[in-house]
This record gives sequence, C-alpha cells and structure tokens, in this order.
Amino acid sequence: MILFLIGFMASGKTTIGREVARRTGWAFIDLDERIELREGRSVSAIFAERGEEAFRRLECDCLKEVCRTDYNIIVATGGGVPCFFDNMERMNRAGTTVYLKFSPAALKLRIQLSSQDSRPLVAGKSDEELLRFVTESLARREPFYTQAAYTLQGTDEELAEQITALALDGHGQV
Repeated sequence: MILFLIGFMASGKTTIGREVARRTGWAFIDLDERIELREGRSVSAIFAERGEEAFRRLECDCLKEVCRTDYNIIVATGGGVPCFFDNMERMNRAGTTVYLKFSPAALKLRIQLSSQDSRPLVAGKSDEELLRFVTESLARREPFYTQAAYTLQGTDEELAEQITALALDGHGQV
C-alpha cells in the first residue's frame, strides 16, 4: 500500500508523513529529498539553474519510480506534484491519496513559520504578496487536490492520527 500525502506547501506533508511512518513502521519518502539526492543540489538550486519545467520533469520521474513500490510506504509529495502531467491520476492508480487541507490564511502562517525564504516560489514576498500568492495558487491547485481519495483537516497531531488509522485499516474509513 502506498499513501500519498498531497497539499499546498507547508501543509505538513513531510512532518506528518514522518510521524505516520514512525507510528506504523512503514517506509517514508519525501519526493523533494529524493530529487535533491539524485541531483546533488537543493530544489531551490534546481529551480534557479534549470527552471520550473525541468524540476517538474524530475519530480514526475521520481514519482513514477515510487509508484512501482510494492511495500507499505508513506510518500510526501511536493505541493505542485498533483498539478502537472498525469501525476494525480498516476497516484490514484498506484495507491491512496490524502489531501491535507488548510485555508489560505493558515497556509500563509505555516509558510512563514517554515523557512519561507528557502521555498523558491515564495522567497522574499511580503505578507500581503504571500497571502495573495497562496490564495491564487491554491485556487488553481484545488481542482487537482480535491481528486484525492481523502480530504483531511485538523492540527498536525489530528492529521497524523487520522492518516495512521487509514494506513493501519488498509483503506478503511477515517
């Protein structure tokens, strides 16, 4: 079973994914970390040197590899993964997708608390610019995110509990 955690940047995919993996004993993969290991540089450097399109292709290639996994695994995707190529369809075929949903205001705060300047799409934005960016980007991404098998909301702890139950129930109701 593969559980894909999707959602906007700073929605807790990596933090919650690691916690669920710890609780379940499942493997954990962060797609951004996998790309950084493969490429030998940070996501920010890849964006700067090769552009977003090249990064999205690398992301898709890594996703394809992960989808061939045949053991229990939690995958934290990048916020844009569901929105490019046929990635959302691929994830829904290969496993169970879980959308970690937050309001634009909550995401703005989470981004500011999680090293905003290390995130290529939001580095250097003022409070107002950041909220506008999050609101507009989330509106464009929601149609992809809402294709997830599950949409969950709550604190990080509540989300970890719900996703752990989902993993241990083997596709059971949350």
